[in-house]
Amino acid sequence: MSQQQRLAIGLLCGLVAGAFWGGVFLAPKLLHAFTPLQMTAGRYLCYGLASAVLLAPSARKVLGRLTLADWRDLAGLSLLGNIVYYVCLAVSVQIAGVAPASLIIGLLPVTITLVGAQQSKKGPGEGVALRRLAAPLLMVGAGVVCINIAAFQTASGVGVGRLVLGLLAAVGALVMWTAYAVWNARRLAATPRFNSHEWSLLTGVVTGLLSLLLIVPAFFFGGAPHVPNAWVLFWSVSLAVALGASVIGNGLWNAASRLLPLSLSGQLIVFETLFALIYGFLHEARWPLPLEATAIVLMLAGVLWSVHLHRPDESGVH
Repeated sequence: MSQQQRLAIGLLCGLVAGAFWGGVFLAPKLLHAFTPLQMTAGRYLCYGLASAVLLAPSARKVLGRLTLADWRDLAGLSLLGNIVYYVCLAVSVQIAGVAPASLIIGLLPVTITLVGAQQSKKGPGEGVALRRLAAPLLMVGAGVVCINIAAFQTASGVGVGRLVLGLLAAVGALVMWTAYAVWNARRLAATPRFNSHEWSLLTGVVTGLLSLLLIVPAFFFGGAPHVPNAWVLFWSVSLAVALGASVIGNGLWNAASRLLPLSLSGQLIVFETLFALIYGFLHEARWPLPLEATAIVLMLAGVLWSVHLHRPDESGVH
C-alpha cells in the first residue's frame, strides 16, 4: 500500500470514527435524568456484552495469543480511555453543555501530538516534525479559547462554581484520553499479533468486566427512581452508543492509528468535536454562536493544514 493510499484510508477511518464518536456527547443530554456513573455503567456493560458476542467465534484463537502484559495494558487502557474518561465527559456535558465540553476535549489533537512528540521525538512513523505543526496546532488551540469565552458569556442558570466544575471535568476527560490515545497507538504498533478489530473487541471485553464493579454504586446507591419508559430509553441509548461509538468507532480509530503517524492520527479527533457540535446544535435547535462558529473554523482549518503537511511528496516521503 502506497503512502498516499495509507493517508486516504486512514483519513476516511478517522472521519467515520468521529461521526460515531460525536454521538457520545449527545447521550448525556438525552439521559439527563440519570447520573454520570449510571450512564458509564450502562454504556460499557453493553460494550462488553457486544464485544464478547462478536469475539466469540474466534475467542479461543485470540485469547490464546494474550500475554500477561497484554491483559495489564488492556485493563489500563480500558480504565483510562473508557470508564474514567466517560464519567468526566458526562459530568462536563450535564453541567457545562455540549459545546464547551466537546471543544475543550477538542484540544486532543494538540495534546496527543505534543505528548506523542515528547515520548518519541526521533522514532519511526512519527510523521512531520513538531516545529512544522506549530501553526496548525495554535489554530486548534485558538478555537478552544474561543469556546471557553463563549461558555462564560452565555452561561445561564448555572453558577460560576458549577460551570468551572464542568469545565474541569472536561479537562479531566482530555487528560485521560490523551494518555489513552498515545498509549494505545504505541501498543498497536508493538502488538502485530492482533489486528485493529481484535484489539478493539478485547478492549471492550475488559471494559465490560471492569464496568461490573460499577453496578452496585451506580444502580443501588445513586440516582432517583425512574419509570419503565425511562429505563427503555436508557438501555436503548446505552446500546446505541456502545455499538456505534465503542465497537465501530474504536475499531475504525485503531485502523487509523495503524495507518497514520501519531502526529496526524491524533489530530483527526477534531472530527469527533465537529460532529458533536453538529448533533448538539440540532438537539438544541439553534445555529452556532459567532464565537462557536469561529472555533469550528479555526479547528477545522488547523487540522486540514496539518493533513496537507503530511501529504507525501512525489518521492513518497514526507
